[in-house]
Amino acid sequence: MRDYKKYIVWQKSHELVLDIYKTTRDFPKDELFALTNQMKRSSSSIPTNIAEGCGRNSDKDFCRFLYIAFGSANELEYQIILSIDLQFIQIENGQKLLFQIEEFKKMLNGLITKLNNANS
Repeated sequence: MRDYKKYIVWQKSHELVLDIYKTTRDFPKDELFALTNQMKRSSSSIPTNIAEGCGRNSDKDFCRFLYIAFGSANELEYQIILSIDLQFIQIENGQKLLFQIEEFKKMLNGLITKLNNANS
């Protein structure tokens, strides 16, 4: 069994969740059950799926959960773009979050490729 906390990709995704929670504190209150909630859910889905995948018995199962995490990262990326356009997030902070996601997705893609190559 893998220890998800040792994966840098999980650590980075956890940091991203914390940043999203901090950022959405300043969103309009009428967005509490809308975009704010969606962003919290999609961001927390990323490290959650990595953790769940680490508990699986095979690299194939682990990869399946990594792909789900990747999809959640794409979802969050769009939500950040929308938040910038709606002026809920300042451009500078939004760009920082988008950079974090891009960095995370590259790392996640590398892990997926490594696991897939190991099983080819």
